[in-house]
Amino acid sequence: MPRPKKDLSILPDGWQKEILQLYYEGASDVEIKGLIWDWHGSFSDDLWDRWLKEEDQFSGTIKKGRQLSACWWEEIGRKNLQSKDFSYTGWYMNMRNRFGWADKKEIDHTTGGKPITIHVIPDEE
Repeated sequence: MPRPKKDLSILPDGWQKEILQLYYEGASDVEIKGLIWDWHGSFSDDLWDRWLKEEDQFSGTIKKGRQLSACWWEEIGRKNLQSKDFSYTGWYMNMRNRFGWADKKEIDHTTGGKPITIHVIPDEE
């Protein structure tokens, strides 16, 4: 008999508020996973992924939290625009890695390795 699937009942009361508070302070998904690990004593990436797919309450909380984290990080950059001591390189690299920022988008205009079929239209005589 397989063991039962873990559901959100393994999380403590008020879990959403605590998770959103961390995200509000700029936390990453890794920090949230660590928090859940502390609460439960173990936590896997597989369980995280399954909850994101199957648990609407969890998925909604994480999506909202990611937005709060992005807002925190963007505010840090905006408020430090005039500061000579602010590490813009570190901040920018964080934004690229965490939120998918890019200098430019590379667009593949090729066939992606698929062969090209050439149709020759005969000249009319």
